Amino acid sequence: MSPNKKNQKSIESRLAELETILEELESGDLELDQALKKFEQGVKLSRECQKTLEDAEIKIKILMDNELKDTDQSLEH
Repeated sequence: MSPNKKNQKSIESRLAELETILEELESGDLELDQALKKFEQGVKLSRECQKTLEDAEIKIKILMDNELKDTDQSLEH
């Protein structure tokens, strides 16, 4: 496994972490500076999830485009 793969969290683990942060923020038990740190962490995780989803969408579009091209070529012959 490459070093980058080892350090990357799965989207599922990021979402679970986001849920935990949300619960902590909603509890109202955090001091302001703690809440701000949790919020910042949550924004970072949210952006990472969004990037992962965007990357997956691009890959799907590429794969589907190639599949459609292959289908179009086979219909022409």
